[in-house]
Amino acid sequence: MSEFLLRPATPADLPAITAIYRHHVLHGTGTFETQAPDVAEMQRRLQEVESRGLPWLVAEGHGAAGELAGYAYANWFRAREAYRFTVEDSIYVAPQDLRQGVGARLLDALIAACTASGCRQMLAVIGDSANAGSIGLHQSRGFAEIGRMPAVGWKFDRWLDVVLMQRALGAGATTTP
Repeated sequence: MSEFLLRPATPADLPAITAIYRHHVLHGTGTFETQAPDVAEMQRRLQEVESRGLPWLVAEGHGAAGELAGYAYANWFRAREAYRFTVEDSIYVAPQDLRQGVGARLLDALIAACTASGCRQMLAVIGDSANAGSIGLHQSRGFAEIGRMPAVGWKFDRWLDVVLMQRALGAGATTTP
């Protein structure tokens, strides 16, 4: 595995973040978006996450100095107030850095940051039940499958399932927030 630094994302990272995500939109089933967003939209998403006091992290330093190997963030699972202690994770790794431990390091750091910020539950809403890499990564970090939604997405001329996984953060539901 290449050495890399985990750090908070900055606006300067947005072109690389957008390029990584574009690859997954156009070639993968981990996201059900079919049109890759531009830098301005990714900036809006970053600002939303930051405005909620939630982490958006990048893995920097593989290959040429400063290249991004991946990114991860957590955002509210739903916008309603009652969900404010439950977050959904998103992790995307540059295609050349897949299966190098980047996603695991990002998820570990994301779990720690969300726990420190007072979040109590983390959900993974995984596109495509055949996404063994993402399902396995989440299982290895204590997530349990809590459900499947069969054939809810249509991408690349086929129906795709969604796998729902969940893990408690910190004290979880054993105490009030």
